[in-house]
Amino acid sequence: MLQDVVKIMRDCGAFYLATCDGDQARVRPFGSVMAYEDKIWFCTGNNKPVYDQLVAYPKVEICALQENGDWLRLCGKAVFSDDMGAKKAMFEADESLPEIYGSPEGKEFVVFYLDGLTAKLYHEEDAPKDML
Repeated sequence: MLQDVVKIMRDCGAFYLATCDGDQARVRPFGSVMAYEDKIWFCTGNNKPVYDQLVAYPKVEICALQENGDWLRLCGKAVFSDDMGAKKAMFEADESLPEIYGSPEGKEFVVFYLDGLTAKLYHEEDAPKDML
């Protein structure tokens, strides 16, 4: 089922990650996602506000909207990792990353996964479906 969740997110193109910035919610599009070692991984730059927000308050929600109107909601706690295997795998999963970050060893490139992850697929006429 993990691969199904990643496939839905990739097929959507962009998905939206929500964080807290003090008492203000912040939402931004993300596009990089992969399954690696039984976890769903994401990446960002440690020079971006989203990184600071995730460090300060790691609980997040992600929403991905499919063309048919179904949507996927993920909830969990962001856990950053220095795992070079995960960083290299992310570069292999997303060909746009070298242009943005240079290499997996780049000092600004960081990867994270969601601990305590839940994923539900919603359809207007049906009850939400647990995906994990």
